[in-house]
Amino acid sequence: MTRSERSRDAIGFEVESVRRIQRNYGAWAPLYDWFARATSSIGGVRAGCVAALGLGPGDTVVEFGCGPGVNLPALREAVGPTGHVVGVDITGPMLDRARSRVARHGWENVSLVRGDATTPPISAVDGVLATFVTSLFEDPYAVVSRWCGLADSVVVANFVPRGSRPANAALDLFVRLNGRLFDVESADALSLLDERTADSRRALVDCMDEVASEEYVFGTIAVNAGRRSPEHSARE
Repeated sequence: MTRSERSRDAIGFEVESVRRIQRNYGAWAPLYDWFARATSSIGGVRAGCVAALGLGPGDTVVEFGCGPGVNLPALREAVGPTGHVVGVDITGPMLDRARSRVARHGWENVSLVRGDATTPPISAVDGVLATFVTSLFEDPYAVVSRWCGLADSVVVANFVPRGSRPANAALDLFVRLNGRLFDVESADALSLLDERTADSRRALVDCMDEVASEEYVFGTIAVNAGRRSPEHSARE
């Protein structure tokens, strides 16, 4: 087995990519927490994601890449006091902020787990949510396909570089400033972002029975929701 092969897990993700995300997002945790809270209601994206999950009272939902926990309140409201919300993130400082938020509000039906979204530390749940996470993966198709085996409803929000010129310029700058996170080596950062967004949606189309898509913020953000029919339930 070569060194390259040893550095990858069972579905082909480099360990160094995980370490890169931990280092960079860990350093950004305080600023990211503030930014996420300040923009949580812009354009209705987060509310649209939770609504697309189709959750009900008593359901269990997992959010991959939960970060500082800005989506937890909406997810808790969707599943009610008898439901369960699980937040998974690979970055310690991000989870520390999420834990502080949970403790401050006394949320007893929220669990936080430090883990890798590419090798989910969970079994079957009712819903899976990931907002602006799949663009970090070298192979989003494989990751989202694995998530589809865990739940009957999978919702993924991504940046879509097909909007206005100012929006595309902002996205291009964002990706380039975070080149280490996105592993950008290509001169065309937006093409890489577009490709990873398309791959995550393609996984939903291939693995789920139906997929609904909505665009937000002048078409720069896409929310793709995959749903499995009752007869094909992942929880059977």
